[in-house]
Amino acid sequence: MRRLSAALFFFVVAAAARGEWAVTSTRTEPAAVAGLEHRHVVFEESDTGDRAIVDLAIFSAKSCALRVVDNPDGEKSLADAMEQAKCAAGVNGGYFDPNFAPIGLRIIDGKTLAPLVRARLLTGILTSSPSGIQIVRLSEFSRKEKSDAALECGPMLVDLGAKVRGLDDTRSARRTFAAVDRNDHAALGFCSEATLAGLAKILATQFASDFKMQRALNLDGGSSSAFWFKRKEGSALSISEQKSVRDFVGVAPR
Repeated sequence: MRRLSAALFFFVVAAAARGEWAVTSTRTEPAAVAGLEHRHVVFEESDTGDRAIVDLAIFSAKSCALRVVDNPDGEKSLADAMEQAKCAAGVNGGYFDPNFAPIGLRIIDGKTLAPLVRARLLTGILTSSPSGIQIVRLSEFSRKEKSDAALECGPMLVDLGAKVRGLDDTRSARRTFAAVDRNDHAALGFCSEATLAGLAKILATQFASDFKMQRALNLDGGSSSAFWFKRKEGSALSISEQKSVRDFVGVAPR
């Protein structure tokens, strides 16, 4: 029995040690506005050799703010919307229904476009206000605190620096997300292909010494996923969405 218990213990420890993600390369480039940069990070999974590419627009909340940009008729692409809104980086936004109505809280330019919704996947709210940028759980959200921009989405991927447990680990897709650290930095990101559980594990690896992710919130993924970043010299990195989306989240100078 002791030998069996020891063998079982060894198997559990070995299984827990498998499947770690490690950074194989990182490339950084500045943006057209101060306090914002693009980081291209390649990860490899130790057990399978699978690769995932994460593109991040990392910025200081002291110099940049978030904007939710509406796209009610679905005619604008992320690239067009970001250029018109004078944003320096952006991703697609939150969920929407078959009638193209937003699902979950939307605050745009201080005005509430859609109400807060309680649903299984909608577990967090990305907010931007004069006091900074936050990702909060629904129970932490205060209607009294005025937000310039807010978007409800989910599920939460990282909380208190650790991956959230119980996320789906069966369906791989393109993903987009928002993240914050303990200081004044935030990020919008795109992942090439991952399950929700896999993305949570990747983001919780603390792959950057200057951006230790405290919370990360999943945005609408799959064919909605898109990423755009305007480089310092004026050209743009653009990963286009594969269908029309209802809204976008952009980074603009304060």
